[in-house]
Amino acid sequence: MTDVTLSSKNPTAVKAEALVVATAQTSDGVAVVSDLLPTDLLTQLETLAPQLGVTGARDEVRRIPAGSKLAADVLVLTGLGERAEDGTFTTETLRRAAGAATRELAGLKSAAIALPASDDAEITAVTEGALLGAYAFNRYRSTGKDAGKDAKNGKDPVAALEILTPLHKNAKAKVAAERAEIVAAAVHAARDLVNTAPNELYPATFADAAKAAAKDVKQVKVTVLDDKQLASGGYGGLTAVGQGSTRGPRLVKVAYTPAKPAAKVALVGKGITFDSGGISIKPAAGMEAMKSDMAGAAAVLSTVVAAAKLNLPVAVTGYLCLAENMPGGNAQRPADVITIYGGKTVEVLNTDAEGRIVMADGLVSAVEDGHDVVLDIATLTGAQMVALGTRTSAVMGTDEVRDEVKAAADATGELFWPMPLPEELKSNIKSKVADVANSGPRWGGMLNAGLFLKTFVGDHPWAHLDIAGPAFNEGGAHGYTPGGGTGVGVRTLLSFLEGRASATK
Repeated sequence: MTDVTLSSKNPTAVKAEALVVATAQTSDGVAVVSDLLPTDLLTQLETLAPQLGVTGARDEVRRIPAGSKLAADVLVLTGLGERAEDGTFTTETLRRAAGAATRELAGLKSAAIALPASDDAEITAVTEGALLGAYAFNRYRSTGKDAGKDAKNGKDPVAALEILTPLHKNAKAKVAAERAEIVAAAVHAARDLVNTAPNELYPATFADAAKAAAKDVKQVKVTVLDDKQLASGGYGGLTAVGQGSTRGPRLVKVAYTPAKPAAKVALVGKGITFDSGGISIKPAAGMEAMKSDMAGAAAVLSTVVAAAKLNLPVAVTGYLCLAENMPGGNAQRPADVITIYGGKTVEVLNTDAEGRIVMADGLVSAVEDGHDVVLDIATLTGAQMVALGTRTSAVMGTDEVRDEVKAAADATGELFWPMPLPEELKSNIKSKVADVANSGPRWGGMLNAGLFLKTFVGDHPWAHLDIAGPAFNEGGAHGYTPGGGTGVGVRTLLSFLEGRASATK
Protein backbone atom coordinates (compact mmCIF):
# COMPACT_ATOMS: atom_id res chain seq x y z
CA MET A 1 0.00 0.00 0.00
CA THR A 2 1.06 3.60 -0.52
CA ASP A 3 3.36 5.02 2.17
CA VAL A 4 1.94 8.08 3.91
CA THR A 5 3.50 10.63 6.25
CA LEU A 6 2.32 13.82 7.91
CA SER A 7 4.44 16.86 7.13
CA SER A 8 4.49 20.59 7.87
CA LYS A 9 6.48 21.50 4.78
CA ASN A 10 5.56 24.62 2.90
CA PRO A 11 3.67 23.38 -0.17
CA THR A 12 5.57 25.76 -2.41
CA ALA A 13 8.85 24.10 -1.38
CA VAL A 14 7.79 20.43 -1.47
CA LYS A 15 9.91 18.54 -3.98
CA ALA A 16 7.43 15.98 -5.20
CA GLU A 17 6.22 14.87 -8.60
CA ALA A 18 2.81 16.36 -7.84
CA LEU A 19 1.23 18.80 -5.42
CA VAL A 20 -2.52 18.39 -4.81
CA VAL A 21 -4.59 21.47 -4.00
CA ALA A 22 -8.36 21.75 -3.60
CA THR A 23 -10.75 23.90 -5.62
CA ALA A 24 -14.38 24.73 -4.91
CA GLN A 25 -17.40 26.05 -6.73
CA THR A 26 -18.56 29.53 -5.70
CA SER A 27 -21.19 31.96 -6.94
CA ASP A 28 -18.36 34.05 -8.42
CA GLY A 29 -16.47 31.21 -10.08
CA VAL A 30 -13.72 29.03 -8.64
CA ALA A 31 -11.96 29.29 -5.29
CA VAL A 32 -8.66 27.63 -4.46
CA VAL A 33 -9.07 26.29 -0.93
CA SER A 34 -5.76 26.58 0.89
CA ASP A 35 -4.37 28.28 3.98
CA LEU A 36 -0.89 27.21 2.97
CA LEU A 37 -0.37 28.74 -0.48
CA PRO A 38 0.70 32.39 -0.81
CA THR A 39 -2.04 34.89 -1.66
CA ASP A 40 -0.54 35.93 -4.99
CA LEU A 41 -0.45 32.31 -6.18
CA LEU A 42 -4.04 31.73 -5.06
CA THR A 43 -5.17 34.79 -6.99
CA GLN A 44 -3.27 33.68 -10.09
CA LEU A 45 -4.77 30.19 -10.00
CA GLU A 46 -8.31 31.48 -9.47
CA THR A 47 -7.89 33.83 -12.41
CA LEU A 48 -6.57 31.08 -14.68
CA ALA A 49 -9.12 28.43 -13.58
CA PRO A 50 -11.91 29.33 -16.04
CA GLN A 51 -9.43 29.43 -18.91
CA LEU A 52 -8.24 25.95 -17.95
CA GLY A 53 -11.75 24.57 -17.77
CA VAL A 54 -11.55 24.16 -13.99
CA THR A 55 -14.93 24.48 -12.25
CA GLY A 56 -14.21 23.11 -8.77
CA ALA A 57 -16.93 20.48 -9.20
CA ARG A 58 -16.86 17.32 -7.12
CA ASP A 59 -14.67 14.57 -8.61
CA GLU A 60 -13.08 17.02 -11.07
CA VAL A 61 -9.31 16.57 -11.25
CA ARG A 62 -7.04 18.72 -13.46
CA ARG A 63 -3.29 18.59 -13.92
CA ILE A 64 -1.51 21.81 -14.86
CA PRO A 65 2.16 22.82 -15.02
CA ALA A 66 3.40 23.77 -11.57
CA GLY A 67 5.19 26.93 -12.68
CA SER A 68 8.23 28.59 -11.20
CA LYS A 69 6.64 29.36 -7.83
CA LEU A 70 6.32 25.69 -6.88
CA ALA A 71 9.01 23.06 -6.36
CA ALA A 72 6.68 20.26 -7.42
CA ASP A 73 6.66 19.09 -11.03
CA VAL A 74 2.89 19.20 -11.53
CA LEU A 75 0.01 20.94 -9.77
CA VAL A 76 -3.12 18.82 -9.38
CA LEU A 77 -6.42 20.60 -8.71
CA THR A 78 -9.11 18.42 -7.14
CA GLY A 79 -12.70 19.61 -6.83
CA LEU A 80 -14.66 19.84 -3.59
CA GLY A 81 -17.91 21.09 -5.07
CA GLU A 82 -19.87 23.68 -3.11
CA ARG A 83 -19.35 24.53 0.54
CA ALA A 84 -21.84 23.47 3.18
CA GLU A 85 -24.27 26.07 4.50
CA ASP A 86 -21.88 26.97 7.33
CA GLY A 87 -19.09 27.68 4.84
CA THR A 88 -17.08 24.54 5.59
CA PHE A 89 -16.56 21.25 3.79
CA THR A 90 -17.73 17.95 5.24
CA THR A 91 -15.19 15.27 6.04
CA GLU A 92 -16.71 13.08 3.32
CA THR A 93 -16.16 15.90 0.79
CA LEU A 94 -12.49 16.04 1.78
CA ARG A 95 -12.20 12.26 1.72
CA ARG A 96 -13.69 12.07 -1.74
CA ALA A 97 -11.57 14.90 -3.17
CA ALA A 98 -8.37 13.35 -1.83
CA GLY A 99 -9.32 9.97 -3.31
CA ALA A 100 -10.24 11.42 -6.69
CA ALA A 101 -6.82 13.08 -6.83
CA THR A 102 -4.78 10.03 -5.88
CA ARG A 103 -6.61 7.88 -8.44
CA GLU A 104 -5.12 10.19 -11.06
CA LEU A 105 -1.61 9.97 -9.60
CA ALA A 106 -1.05 6.34 -10.57
CA GLY A 107 2.48 5.65 -11.72
CA LEU A 108 4.07 8.49 -9.73
CA LYS A 109 6.61 7.92 -7.00
CA SER A 110 5.71 10.88 -4.80
CA ALA A 111 3.03 13.48 -4.22
CA ALA A 112 2.07 15.99 -1.55
CA ILE A 113 -1.51 16.78 -0.57
CA ALA A 114 -2.36 20.29 0.63
CA LEU A 115 -6.06 19.86 1.35
CA PRO A 116 -7.60 21.28 4.55
CA ALA A 117 -6.16 19.21 7.42
CA SER A 118 -6.29 21.41 10.49
CA ASP A 119 -7.90 19.01 12.97
CA ASP A 120 -8.06 15.27 13.67
CA ALA A 121 -11.25 14.72 11.69
CA GLU A 122 -9.87 16.44 8.59
CA ILE A 123 -6.57 14.60 8.85
CA THR A 124 -8.42 11.30 9.11
CA ALA A 125 -10.61 12.12 6.12
CA VAL A 126 -7.81 13.35 3.86
CA THR A 127 -5.46 10.49 4.73
CA GLU A 128 -8.14 7.84 4.44
CA GLY A 129 -9.50 9.22 1.18
CA ALA A 130 -6.05 9.52 -0.35
CA LEU A 131 -5.20 5.92 0.53
CA LEU A 132 -8.58 4.60 -0.62
CA GLY A 133 -8.07 6.30 -3.97
CA ALA A 134 -4.53 4.95 -4.26
CA TYR A 135 -5.64 1.46 -5.25
CA ALA A 136 -5.21 -0.75 -8.27
CA PHE A 137 -5.72 -4.47 -8.84
CA ASN A 138 -2.97 -5.55 -11.20
CA ARG A 139 -2.50 -9.18 -10.18
CA TYR A 140 -3.34 -10.61 -13.58
CA ARG A 141 -1.65 -8.00 -15.78
CA SER A 142 1.57 -8.57 -17.66
CA THR A 143 4.50 -6.44 -16.61
CA GLY A 144 6.14 -5.95 -19.99
CA LYS A 145 6.60 -2.70 -21.88
CA ASP A 146 3.07 -2.87 -23.27
CA ALA A 147 1.41 -3.45 -19.90
CA GLY A 148 -0.63 -0.30 -19.64
CA LYS A 149 -0.85 3.46 -19.46
CA ASP A 150 -2.88 4.24 -16.34
CA ALA A 151 -4.34 2.76 -13.17
CA LYS A 152 -7.07 1.02 -15.12
CA ASN A 153 -4.52 -0.61 -17.38
CA GLY A 154 -1.74 -1.63 -15.06
CA LYS A 155 0.08 1.28 -13.41
CA ASP A 156 0.67 0.98 -9.70
CA PRO A 157 -0.76 3.58 -7.30
CA VAL A 158 1.38 6.53 -6.26
CA ALA A 159 4.16 5.15 -4.07
CA ALA A 160 4.43 7.82 -1.36
CA LEU A 161 2.22 10.63 -0.07
CA GLU A 162 2.90 13.56 2.23
CA ILE A 163 -0.17 14.98 3.96
CA LEU A 164 0.63 18.63 4.64
CA THR A 165 -0.74 19.77 7.99
CA PRO A 166 0.33 22.09 10.81
CA LEU A 167 -0.50 19.24 13.20
CA HIS A 168 2.16 16.87 11.88
CA LYS A 169 3.71 16.43 15.35
CA ASN A 170 0.44 16.28 17.26
CA ALA A 171 -0.01 12.90 18.97
CA LYS A 172 -3.76 12.70 18.23
CA ALA A 173 -3.14 13.58 14.60
CA LYS A 174 -0.63 10.76 14.31
CA VAL A 175 -3.10 8.32 15.83
CA ALA A 176 -5.74 9.54 13.38
CA ALA A 177 -3.40 8.96 10.44
CA GLU A 178 -2.42 5.51 11.71
CA ARG A 179 -6.08 4.56 12.04
CA ALA A 180 -6.72 5.76 8.51
CA GLU A 181 -3.92 3.52 7.26
CA ILE A 182 -5.36 0.45 9.01
CA VAL A 183 -8.85 1.18 7.72
CA ALA A 184 -7.65 1.74 4.15
CA ALA A 185 -5.61 -1.47 4.26
CA ALA A 186 -8.73 -3.36 5.37
CA VAL A 187 -10.78 -1.91 2.51
CA HIS A 188 -7.99 -2.77 0.04
CA ALA A 189 -7.91 -6.34 1.33
CA ALA A 190 -11.66 -6.70 0.82
CA ARG A 191 -11.38 -5.23 -2.69
CA ASP A 192 -8.59 -7.66 -3.56
CA LEU A 193 -10.71 -10.64 -2.53
CA VAL A 194 -13.69 -9.43 -4.54
CA ASN A 195 -11.53 -8.81 -7.60
CA THR A 196 -9.83 -12.21 -7.47
CA ALA A 197 -10.84 -14.57 -10.28
CA PRO A 198 -13.27 -17.30 -9.16
CA ASN A 199 -11.05 -20.07 -10.51
CA GLU A 200 -8.58 -18.97 -7.82
CA LEU A 201 -10.96 -17.91 -5.07
CA TYR A 202 -13.38 -20.63 -4.00
CA PRO A 203 -14.44 -21.77 -0.52
CA ALA A 204 -11.27 -23.68 0.36
CA THR A 205 -8.90 -20.97 -0.89
CA PHE A 206 -11.02 -18.26 0.76
CA ALA A 207 -10.56 -20.15 4.02
CA ASP A 208 -6.81 -20.18 3.35
CA ALA A 209 -6.93 -16.43 2.71
CA ALA A 210 -8.62 -15.95 6.09
CA LYS A 211 -5.85 -17.89 7.80
CA ALA A 212 -3.23 -15.84 5.99
CA ALA A 213 -4.92 -12.54 6.89
CA ALA A 214 -5.08 -13.50 10.57
CA LYS A 215 -1.55 -14.85 10.75
CA ASP A 216 0.55 -12.93 13.26
CA VAL A 217 -2.44 -10.77 14.25
CA LYS A 218 -2.69 -10.93 18.01
CA GLN A 219 -5.77 -12.41 19.67
CA VAL A 220 -7.31 -13.61 16.38
CA LYS A 221 -8.18 -17.29 15.87
CA VAL A 222 -9.49 -18.91 12.70
CA THR A 223 -11.62 -22.07 12.72
CA VAL A 224 -12.69 -23.83 9.51
CA LEU A 225 -15.51 -26.35 9.06
CA ASP A 226 -15.15 -28.21 5.76
CA ASP A 227 -17.91 -29.78 3.68
CA LYS A 228 -17.88 -33.07 5.57
CA GLN A 229 -18.01 -31.36 8.95
CA LEU A 230 -20.83 -29.10 7.75
CA ALA A 231 -22.89 -32.04 6.56
CA SER A 232 -22.38 -34.04 9.74
CA GLY A 233 -22.96 -30.95 11.89
CA GLY A 234 -26.36 -30.18 10.39
CA TYR A 235 -25.45 -27.07 8.41
CA GLY A 236 -28.01 -27.81 5.74
CA GLY A 237 -27.97 -24.41 4.05
CA LEU A 238 -24.27 -24.38 3.20
CA THR A 239 -24.37 -28.05 2.31
CA ALA A 240 -27.32 -27.66 -0.07
CA VAL A 241 -25.99 -24.61 -1.89
CA GLY A 242 -22.49 -26.03 -2.20
CA GLN A 243 -23.42 -29.53 -3.31
CA GLY A 244 -23.68 -28.62 -7.01
CA SER A 245 -19.99 -27.68 -7.12
CA THR A 246 -16.93 -29.89 -7.08
CA ARG A 247 -15.53 -27.35 -4.59
CA GLY A 248 -17.21 -27.95 -1.26
CA PRO A 249 -18.53 -25.25 1.08
CA ARG A 250 -16.85 -23.91 4.19
CA LEU A 251 -17.90 -22.09 7.34
CA VAL A 252 -14.99 -20.01 8.61
CA LYS A 253 -15.06 -18.42 12.04
CA VAL A 254 -12.60 -15.57 12.56
CA ALA A 255 -12.62 -14.59 16.23
CA TYR A 256 -10.91 -11.58 17.79
CA THR A 257 -11.01 -11.85 21.56
CA PRO A 258 -9.36 -9.05 23.53
CA ALA A 259 -8.87 -9.28 27.27
CA LYS A 260 -11.98 -8.19 29.19
CA PRO A 261 -14.06 -7.22 26.14
CA ALA A 262 -16.67 -4.53 26.72
CA ALA A 263 -19.08 -6.12 24.24
CA LYS A 264 -19.50 -9.15 21.98
CA VAL A 265 -20.46 -8.62 18.34
CA ALA A 266 -21.05 -11.18 15.60
CA LEU A 267 -20.57 -10.34 11.92
CA VAL A 268 -22.02 -12.81 9.41
CA GLY A 269 -20.89 -12.48 5.79
CA LYS A 270 -22.31 -14.00 2.62
CA GLY A 271 -19.49 -15.69 0.73
CA ILE A 272 -20.80 -17.13 -2.54
CA THR A 273 -17.49 -17.25 -4.39
CA PHE A 274 -19.32 -17.58 -7.70
CA ASP A 275 -23.03 -17.48 -8.28
CA SER A 276 -24.27 -19.06 -11.49
CA GLY A 277 -27.77 -19.18 -10.02
CA GLY A 278 -27.62 -22.98 -9.83
CA ILE A 279 -30.39 -24.79 -11.69
CA SER A 280 -32.35 -21.50 -11.67
CA ILE A 281 -29.48 -20.26 -13.79
CA LYS A 282 -28.77 -16.58 -14.37
CA PRO A 283 -28.63 -14.99 -17.83
CA ALA A 284 -25.18 -15.14 -19.40
CA ALA A 285 -24.94 -11.37 -19.84
CA GLY A 286 -23.18 -9.90 -16.83
CA MET A 287 -22.65 -13.20 -15.04
CA GLU A 288 -18.93 -12.46 -14.77
CA ALA A 289 -19.75 -9.92 -12.04
CA MET A 290 -20.99 -12.78 -9.89
CA LYS A 291 -17.44 -13.35 -8.69
CA SER A 292 -18.36 -10.47 -6.34
CA ASP A 293 -21.09 -12.41 -4.54
CA MET A 294 -18.69 -13.00 -1.66
CA ALA A 295 -18.20 -9.28 -0.91
CA GLY A 296 -20.02 -9.57 2.42
CA ALA A 297 -17.65 -12.26 3.67
CA ALA A 298 -14.69 -10.22 2.41
CA ALA A 299 -15.91 -7.21 4.37
CA VAL A 300 -16.37 -9.30 7.52
CA LEU A 301 -12.89 -10.83 7.34
CA SER A 302 -11.24 -7.46 6.78
CA THR A 303 -13.24 -5.87 9.59
CA VAL A 304 -12.30 -8.47 12.19
CA VAL A 305 -8.60 -8.22 11.32
CA ALA A 306 -8.72 -4.42 11.38
CA ALA A 307 -10.53 -4.42 14.74
CA ALA A 308 -7.67 -6.48 16.16
CA LYS A 309 -5.03 -4.17 14.68
CA LEU A 310 -6.86 -1.20 16.19
CA ASN A 311 -6.95 -2.99 19.58
CA LEU A 312 -10.65 -2.32 19.96
CA PRO A 313 -12.00 -3.48 23.35
CA VAL A 314 -14.82 -5.39 21.67
CA ALA A 315 -14.88 -9.13 21.00
CA VAL A 316 -15.76 -9.72 17.34
CA THR A 317 -16.45 -13.02 15.64
CA GLY A 318 -16.82 -13.19 11.89
CA TYR A 319 -18.80 -16.02 10.30
CA LEU A 320 -17.82 -16.44 6.65
CA CYS A 321 -20.52 -18.49 4.91
CA LEU A 322 -18.66 -19.80 1.85
CA ALA A 323 -20.06 -21.80 -1.05
CA GLU A 324 -19.98 -21.91 -4.84
CA ASN A 325 -23.44 -22.02 -6.42
CA MET A 326 -23.19 -24.20 -9.53
CA PRO A 327 -25.68 -26.24 -11.61
CA GLY A 328 -23.89 -29.59 -11.28
CA GLY A 329 -25.46 -33.02 -11.39
CA ASN A 330 -25.77 -33.03 -7.61
CA ALA A 331 -27.12 -29.48 -7.35
CA GLN A 332 -30.11 -28.65 -5.21
CA ARG A 333 -33.40 -28.39 -7.07
CA PRO A 334 -36.44 -26.12 -6.84
CA ALA A 335 -38.88 -27.96 -4.53
CA ASP A 336 -36.10 -29.41 -2.36
CA VAL A 337 -36.62 -29.03 1.39
CA ILE A 338 -33.50 -28.49 3.46
CA THR A 339 -32.89 -28.30 7.19
CA ILE A 340 -30.91 -25.30 8.40
CA TYR A 341 -28.53 -25.55 11.35
CA GLY A 342 -30.76 -25.47 14.42
CA GLY A 343 -33.67 -27.37 12.86
CA LYS A 344 -35.82 -24.97 10.83
CA THR A 345 -36.77 -26.21 7.35
CA VAL A 346 -36.67 -24.26 4.10
CA GLU A 347 -38.47 -25.00 0.86
CA VAL A 348 -36.23 -24.07 -2.06
CA LEU A 349 -38.34 -22.31 -4.69
CA ASN A 350 -35.44 -20.65 -6.47
CA THR A 351 -31.84 -21.89 -6.35
CA ASP A 352 -30.68 -18.37 -7.23
CA ALA A 353 -31.95 -17.19 -3.83
CA GLU A 354 -29.06 -19.09 -2.28
CA GLY A 355 -27.34 -16.39 -0.28
CA ARG A 356 -30.03 -16.21 2.36
CA ILE A 357 -29.82 -19.99 2.77
CA VAL A 358 -26.11 -20.05 3.60
CA MET A 359 -26.57 -16.98 5.79
CA ALA A 360 -29.23 -18.79 7.78
CA ASP A 361 -26.67 -21.34 8.97
CA GLY A 362 -24.31 -18.54 9.98
CA LEU A 363 -26.97 -16.50 11.74
CA VAL A 364 -28.22 -19.41 13.85
CA SER A 365 -24.64 -20.25 14.78
CA ALA A 366 -23.93 -16.62 15.73
CA VAL A 367 -27.03 -16.33 17.91
CA GLU A 368 -26.21 -19.68 19.54
CA ASP A 369 -22.73 -18.42 20.45
CA GLY A 370 -24.23 -15.71 22.64
CA HIS A 371 -23.21 -12.37 21.14
CA ASP A 372 -24.76 -9.10 22.28
CA VAL A 373 -25.69 -8.17 18.72
CA VAL A 374 -25.51 -9.80 15.30
CA LEU A 375 -24.91 -7.94 12.05
CA ASP A 376 -25.01 -9.64 8.68
CA ILE A 377 -23.76 -8.20 5.41
CA ALA A 378 -24.50 -9.63 1.99
CA THR A 379 -24.83 -8.95 -1.71
CA LEU A 380 -28.27 -10.39 -1.21
CA THR A 381 -30.85 -9.08 -3.68
CA GLY A 382 -31.15 -7.45 -7.06
CA ALA A 383 -34.17 -5.75 -5.53
CA GLN A 384 -31.79 -3.64 -3.44
CA MET A 385 -30.52 -2.04 -6.64
CA VAL A 386 -34.04 -1.53 -7.93
CA ALA A 387 -34.93 0.31 -4.72
CA LEU A 388 -31.74 2.24 -3.98
CA GLY A 389 -29.48 2.11 -7.02
CA THR A 390 -25.86 1.02 -7.17
CA ARG A 391 -24.31 3.43 -4.67
CA THR A 392 -26.63 3.24 -1.66
CA SER A 393 -26.84 0.11 0.50
CA ALA A 394 -29.81 -0.92 2.63
CA VAL A 395 -30.00 -1.68 6.32
CA MET A 396 -32.92 -3.28 8.14
CA GLY A 397 -33.49 -5.22 11.34
CA THR A 398 -34.11 -4.43 14.99
CA ASP A 399 -34.96 -0.73 15.08
CA GLU A 400 -32.25 0.29 17.54
CA VAL A 401 -29.51 -1.72 15.83
CA ARG A 402 -30.62 -0.59 12.37
CA ASP A 403 -30.36 3.05 13.48
CA GLU A 404 -26.98 2.39 15.08
CA VAL A 405 -25.67 1.00 11.78
CA LYS A 406 -27.05 4.01 9.90
CA ALA A 407 -25.28 6.39 12.29
CA ALA A 408 -22.03 4.43 11.90
CA ALA A 409 -22.33 4.61 8.11
CA ASP A 410 -23.01 8.34 8.19
CA ALA A 411 -19.88 8.88 10.27
CA THR A 412 -17.73 7.16 7.65
CA GLY A 413 -19.28 8.60 4.50
CA GLU A 414 -20.73 5.27 3.34
CA LEU A 415 -24.27 5.49 1.99
CA PHE A 416 -26.81 3.29 3.79
CA TRP A 417 -30.56 3.77 3.94
CA PRO A 418 -32.89 2.27 6.58
CA MET A 419 -35.61 -0.03 5.26
CA PRO A 420 -38.62 -1.60 7.03
CA LEU A 421 -39.53 -5.22 7.64
CA PRO A 422 -43.33 -5.06 7.47
CA GLU A 423 -45.18 -7.81 9.31
CA GLU A 424 -47.75 -8.04 6.50
CA LEU A 425 -45.06 -9.24 4.07
CA LYS A 426 -44.33 -12.38 6.08
CA SER A 427 -46.95 -14.20 4.04
CA ASN A 428 -44.70 -13.69 0.99
CA ILE A 429 -42.26 -16.28 2.27
CA LYS A 430 -44.78 -18.75 3.64
CA SER A 431 -44.22 -22.31 2.47
CA LYS A 432 -46.88 -24.93 1.90
CA VAL A 433 -44.58 -27.75 3.01
CA ALA A 434 -41.81 -26.27 5.21
CA ASP A 435 -41.26 -23.65 7.91
CA VAL A 436 -40.34 -20.98 5.37
CA ALA A 437 -39.76 -20.55 1.62
CA ASN A 438 -36.53 -19.10 0.28
CA SER A 439 -38.23 -16.89 -2.28
CA GLY A 440 -41.34 -14.77 -2.64
CA PRO A 441 -42.95 -12.44 -5.16
CA ARG A 442 -40.92 -9.89 -7.08
CA TRP A 443 -42.43 -6.91 -5.31
CA GLY A 444 -40.63 -6.09 -2.07
CA GLY A 445 -37.93 -8.63 -2.86
CA MET A 446 -35.32 -6.96 -0.64
CA LEU A 447 -37.74 -6.89 2.28
CA ASN A 448 -38.81 -10.50 1.68
CA ALA A 449 -35.16 -11.53 1.96
CA GLY A 450 -34.74 -9.53 5.15
CA LEU A 451 -37.79 -11.19 6.66
CA PHE A 452 -36.39 -14.59 5.70
CA LEU A 453 -33.17 -13.82 7.60
CA LYS A 454 -35.13 -12.53 10.59
CA THR A 455 -36.68 -16.00 10.85
CA PHE A 456 -33.28 -17.28 11.97
CA VAL A 457 -32.42 -14.60 14.55
CA GLY A 458 -35.79 -14.29 16.26
CA ASP A 459 -35.88 -11.40 18.72
CA HIS A 460 -32.10 -11.18 19.04
CA PRO A 461 -30.65 -7.67 18.43
CA TRP A 462 -29.75 -7.76 14.75
CA ALA A 463 -29.31 -5.80 11.55
CA HIS A 464 -29.02 -6.90 7.93
CA LEU A 465 -26.91 -4.90 5.45
CA ASP A 466 -27.75 -5.50 1.78
CA ILE A 467 -24.84 -4.26 -0.33
CA ALA A 468 -25.77 -5.91 -3.65
CA GLY A 469 -25.23 -2.85 -5.83
CA PRO A 470 -22.48 -0.88 -4.05
CA ALA A 471 -20.20 -3.91 -3.53
CA PHE A 472 -19.08 -4.08 -7.16
CA ASN A 473 -18.71 -1.01 -9.35
CA GLU A 474 -19.39 -1.94 -12.96
CA GLY A 475 -19.29 1.72 -14.02
CA GLY A 476 -16.56 4.34 -13.97
CA ALA A 477 -14.44 5.10 -10.93
CA HIS A 478 -15.56 8.06 -8.81
CA GLY A 479 -14.08 9.77 -5.78
CA TYR A 480 -12.09 7.18 -3.87
CA THR A 481 -14.15 4.33 -5.34
CA PRO A 482 -12.45 2.26 -8.06
CA GLY A 483 -14.03 0.07 -10.68
CA GLY A 484 -14.62 -3.52 -9.56
CA GLY A 485 -14.63 -4.42 -5.88
CA THR A 486 -15.28 -1.42 -3.64
CA GLY A 487 -14.81 -2.81 -0.13
CA VAL A 488 -18.10 -1.27 0.92
CA GLY A 489 -19.22 -2.04 4.46
CA VAL A 490 -15.78 -2.35 6.05
CA ARG A 491 -15.71 1.24 7.30
CA THR A 492 -19.31 1.10 8.51
CA LEU A 493 -18.73 -2.13 10.43
CA LEU A 494 -15.57 -0.73 12.04
CA SER A 495 -17.38 2.46 12.97
CA PHE A 496 -20.16 0.37 14.53
CA LEU A 497 -17.60 -1.56 16.60
CA GLU A 498 -15.89 1.66 17.69
CA GLY A 499 -19.29 3.02 18.72
CA ARG A 500 -19.93 -0.07 20.83
CA ALA A 501 -16.51 0.36 22.42
CA SER A 502 -17.07 4.01 23.31
CA ALA A 503 -20.59 3.36 24.60
CA THR A 504 -19.25 1.10 27.30
CA LYS A 505 -16.61 3.47 28.64
